[in-house]
Amino acid sequence: MEAVMLWTVLELAFQSQRNYANPLWDVTVKVQFVSPSGKRHIIDAFWDGERIWKVRFCPNELGKWSWRSECSDSTDKGLHGKSGSFQCVPYKGDNPLYRHGVIKLSPNRRYFVHADGTPFFWLADTAWNGVLKAKPDDWERYLQTRREQGFTVVQFVSTQWRAFPHDEYGETAFVGERKIQINPRFFQRLDKKVEAINRYGLVAAPVILWALRKPSPASFLPEEDLIQLAKYIVARWGAYHVVWILGGDGDYRGERAERWKRIGRAVFGDRHDRLVTMHSGGLQWVADEFRREEWFDFIGYQSGHGDSVNDLRWLVFGPPAQEWRKEPPRPIINLEPNYEAHRAYQSRQPFTAFQVRRALYWSLLIAPTAGVTYGHHGIWFWAEKPEEPLDHPGSGIAPVWSEAVQSEGATCVKHLKNFFSSLQWWKLRPAPELLLEQPATPEQPHKFIAAAQSDDGTLAVVYTPEGGTIALKTELLKRPATVKWFNPRTGEWQDAGKVTGNVQRFQTPDANDWVLCILSD
Repeated sequence: MEAVMLWTVLELAFQSQRNYANPLWDVTVKVQFVSPSGKRHIIDAFWDGERIWKVRFCPNELGKWSWRSECSDSTDKGLHGKSGSFQCVPYKGDNPLYRHGVIKLSPNRRYFVHADGTPFFWLADTAWNGVLKAKPDDWERYLQTRREQGFTVVQFVSTQWRAFPHDEYGETAFVGERKIQINPRFFQRLDKKVEAINRYGLVAAPVILWALRKPSPASFLPEEDLIQLAKYIVARWGAYHVVWILGGDGDYRGERAERWKRIGRAVFGDRHDRLVTMHSGGLQWVADEFRREEWFDFIGYQSGHGDSVNDLRWLVFGPPAQEWRKEPPRPIINLEPNYEAHRAYQSRQPFTAFQVRRALYWSLLIAPTAGVTYGHHGIWFWAEKPEEPLDHPGSGIAPVWSEAVQSEGATCVKHLKNFFSSLQWWKLRPAPELLLEQPATPEQPHKFIAAAQSDDGTLAVVYTPEGGTIALKTELLKRPATVKWFNPRTGEWQDAGKVTGNVQRFQTPDANDWVLCILSD
């Protein structure tokens, strides 16, 4: 009997007895897996070219499993009525995904945990074109580096889109605009890269349906085709440790939301064993459109690539900072803040490591801390030579990915990860009341100081984007407590004394941005 390790992937292949003109539409194959405890899991198989269908499954219980296939064409005995069994055995390696299990919502629905309850800190990189464009050896180098830097998630696009009209072979994920035909060769080239993300201990976060402009599928395909395409991708990669981003860079407000609600229900209604969110356009808040959808698990937003007063104000005073109290609760993740080296929309200057770092810390502290996403101009596009990304005029020349992956901003992300890993970050909640003085105003949002603390007052984290004095109502904190400065540029700590009174002022060590950490003794 075949042995499969817990939380890894079993793949089964079936060969049909006949050819189908358009397999995506002409036939469905499902496989029912029965766990040792008797729970049933019905998984869609996917067509993989010629007469081959495959199913991938991630077992979540130890012991003997059984399975049986069912085909909509019951006369095709190559696909219908096949059966077998396997033994699920413990995983004994050090990969955190296989040790702790898939990602789900925490009991209070404010952050993420593994299946065994271990907190999971979302720290993603936007490698939108990475799975699509990277050479296999380069992809391995990239993943090794990002793992060493502390990243936990890789966001990428699953099909052709506005920045990638076709692959190096001139092929696309599908052809046609009605009753599309899947190109399995396109996905076969992606499979190993998606698997590699997990192999390096990182969660894969594919955008299933990019929405902005042709050739992005959601910009022109009818709803029925979008559902079929999304189901195919979910069947193909759903056994991996993934978090689905159903729509990418779209406007999902108002009447447009109804279309996406129908798509979400059709795709995930029968299989919702991995988390799902939406990636909206810049400065768009769509949480209220989807908050009560059963398939919608957490709130993703995009603060984007502007540096105007309005852009900064939207982030620190707008919906991301204000609407986290709404019920039912959801983790809130900035899926696309300022990209390092990308030209800002207003000033036309490239975003610096400081501006990127500021957006990351703000995003982490203005809502209950769950995680954040980083981006670099040379990584999202996967630049293999210095050039401006396709269909992104004015965004600036992107440096080659091999240079971008070691950027100053990425080093700061490593420091950020080390900082939060040293704390019980999942207890943090926004605490503007902790500040005696907030120097920022709607007219000067760049001065915004972000403050968060645990409900029991044993932990507080305050980020200031510029040097000066931070005045705190320390009476709200549990004492005695130790105060330290954390340098987000170097990762170094400095002692800042003790909490001694009900109100206390702390002077930054220099004129740069700093993080103040207060921890009860």
